[in-house]
Amino acid sequence: MKIYISGKITGDSGYIEKFKEAEKKVRQQCKGCEVINPALILQEMPESTTHAEYMKVSLCLLDMCDSIYMLPDWEESKGAYMEYHRAFDMGYQILGV
Repeated sequence: MKIYISGKITGDSGYIEKFKEAEKKVRQQCKGCEVINPALILQEMPESTTHAEYMKVSLCLLDMCDSIYMLPDWEESKGAYMEYHRAFDMGYQILGV
């Protein structure tokens, strides 16, 4: 099982640590699962990257998975909202909600 972590990034200065903690929690609860942490991947993007470009990459990462783990603040994020609905439409297992 590959699990994508989704939650608020924009406007949250502590998002990297929040996503790391979520990744740790998911790995503890799902032994042997692969976890995709977009916060760690996207932090390597150039400073000029737009929100739309971040979302293109994020949705590609999500498409590699079969489950999504929603952080509690996901409803505060346009991007996480898009990820949730894409996962729902694709029939993914939705965790954490």
